[in-house]
Formats: sequence, C-alpha cells, structure tokens
Amino acid sequence: MAVSLFILIIAGSIDFFFFPGSRSGIAYTFLCCLAMGLSWLIFTKKRYRNLKKLAVDADRMLHGERNLNFTNYQEGELAILANEVEKLLWRLTEQSDKLQREKRYLSDSLADISHQLRTPLTSLQLLLTRLLEAQDEGEKRRLAYEGARLLERVDWLVDALLKISKIDAGTAVFAKERVDAEALVEKALNPLGIPMELREQRALREVEAGAGFRGDAAWTVEALGNILKNCMEHTGQGGTLWIHVLENHLYTEFQIEDNGEGIDPEDLPHLFERFYKGKNASDSSVGIGLALSRMIVCAQNGTLKAENRDEGGARFTMRFYKGVV
Repeated sequence: MAVSLFILIIAGSIDFFFFPGSRSGIAYTFLCCLAMGLSWLIFTKKRYRNLKKLAVDADRMLHGERNLNFTNYQEGELAILANEVEKLLWRLTEQSDKLQREKRYLSDSLADISHQLRTPLTSLQLLLTRLLEAQDEGEKRRLAYEGARLLERVDWLVDALLKISKIDAGTAVFAKERVDAEALVEKALNPLGIPMELREQRALREVEAGAGFRGDAAWTVEALGNILKNCMEHTGQGGTLWIHVLENHLYTEFQIEDNGEGIDPEDLPHLFERFYKGKNASDSSVGIGLALSRMIVCAQNGTLKAENRDEGGARFTMRFYKGVV
C-alpha cells in the first residue's frame, strides 16, 4: 500500500511541476499525502497494539502461564521479535523447572542423608548408655566393639557423601595415569579378605597380562571395591566371586560376577540411584555405594552396567574406553 501511495504522490508532483496552473495536481498531491499519513498512523497504532500484546503475553508467561500462542504475529520484523521472545521465555521456563527439580532433589537428598546418619548415631547413643551401666567386662568389650563398628559406618557414610558432592560440584580431580589392572583388583579385594574368609567365600581372578587403562587408581579402587562388596554381601555362605579383566583396542573391561541371589528385576532400573535400597538389601545398606561407583566410572570416560547371569547371580560390567568418538 505504501508503494502505491508513493507512486501516486510522484504522479501528482509531476502534474504540479510540469503543469503549474493545474489545480488538480495540487489537490491530488494533498490527498495522497493525507492518505499516506492516515495509513502510517493506522499502521503505527496497530504495530504498537501488537507490541503491547506481546509484552502482556511475555509477562503472563513469566508469571507461570504456559498455554500461550506466539504464532499470530505475522508482520515482518515483529514476527521475528515474537519468535525470539518466545524462545527466550521458553528457555527461562526450562531453567526455572530445572531449578525446581534440583531443589526438590536436594531436599530429598538431605532428608535421606539425615535419616542415614540418624540411625547409627541413635544406636550409638543407646549403646553408650548400656556401656556405662554394664558391669561384666565381656559385655563391655562386646558393646565397645559394636560401637566401633557403628562409628566406622558413620565415617564411611560421611566420606562417601563428600566424594559424591565433589563429583557433583566438578571439583574432584581425576588423574590420567596408566593403571595396572592386576594391582587394582588386588587393592580392591584386600579390605574384603577377612569378611570373605568368615563367609567361606572365594574370589577367582582372571586378569589379562599387562591389562590396564589411563585413569585414577585411587578413585577406581573405590568404585571397584563397592561393587565387590555388594557382590560379597549378596552371595551366600561358601559362594564364589569371579573377576575377569581384558583389554582391547577400544576399551578395558572389568567383569565381576557372583553366584548369589541375583538382582530383582524391579530393582535393576534403579540400582545405581542414590539411596535406593532394593528388596534384597541388608538393613545396614545405605544405597550410595553403587551410585558412587557409577559416578566415578563415568567421570573417567567409562560405563557401568548390571545384569543377572543366566546361571544365577549378578554380573557387573565396567568399561574404560580409550577415546571418545
């Protein structure tokens, strides 16, 4: 419309300049200018009305309304502006929803941590009361031993939670050194020697000569130790653990198997979730050991999965890849 009016103005101006005596040229030019001005006023008013509506829609969305339509702005750069505003608002909405989820997760985690700490601390308090009242020396030694075990549990829980928080915050430093698989398995099994002996269990190792990977030995011992401890606790008296390690051009694989009770199918999807306790979990289980193991492995460009063996028992497969594709 603006182009047509411009052409009419040019035509009227030519008539005015080349035919000075023609009043029709002056009137024609005036009418065209008037029409042009009115058109501009109408267009500007409509434009500002749409901008106001866009501002109102943005305000409604920022206050929590989700079912808004930004597709009815069809006027050139205004439509582009509406599209950009919509993308910005949806990004802010996603960030807000993410923060709310993290807030709920943090609240649930703090509640779980408080519960896990309260249980052994309450037991320890009752145990100390009994220890003060005990007269028999044998009873005192037994209570002191149980108290020491409770303190070890609290210490392990706090240490594991600190490690998880470091990985979450991105402050955990993982070394990039050659880790020997044979030495790693030996260090992970060492703390389990006495408990496995009391259970008459055995650990059979099959480690490929020279196998290893680039990573952090100290952190990986923690991850492998938690897996072995889980297998030991869910394997009955006289059970067996198998540890297979191999290395190829793509990855180094640690496979840990047991002939215990296996993993309940309902627990498999949640096995590596924090504070998740499966149906077959013991009363002393906290539910963060396997979660910590997966975090450590994933932080070193690895994967960790769990499944049941066809022959019975559980199988954990831990892989450390040599590169990222």
